[in-house]
Amino acid sequence: MPQHPPDASTPSLDSLEQLVALLRNDDVDAAIDAGLMAAWPDMCADVLDADARALLLDARSRLRTAWDARARFEARNARLARLAEEREIARRIPAPTPAAADAAPARPALPTNAAAILARAKARAAGGTS
Repeated sequence: MPQHPPDASTPSLDSLEQLVALLRNDDVDAAIDAGLMAAWPDMCADVLDADARALLLDARSRLRTAWDARARFEARNARLARLAEEREIARRIPAPTPAAADAAPARPALPTNAAAILARAKARAAGGTS
């Protein structure tokens, strides 16, 4: 097995064995607290036997996948909340009305001839003569 010079990001063999022991006891939270997901290269686990190495690297991979999925889910929820807020703001703002529509009546006026005929008919109905 190749020997890697230790540095600040390289866990010791004791640390790796402790992580494996915690994982074998299904204590993933304690393994995370002990540095399971710390930034160290996967090749550091080469010093372990094959089963321990597989267990350690598999746990790191599954956690990385789960955390990435959670990050995507949170980003999606944030995006949906932002879009919902934008829709709500757009709903609250009244649609602009053209200036000409404000001056025009809601219904078109009768032509003058029709208005005169209507006025005469109303007068006759009221009992007046024209």
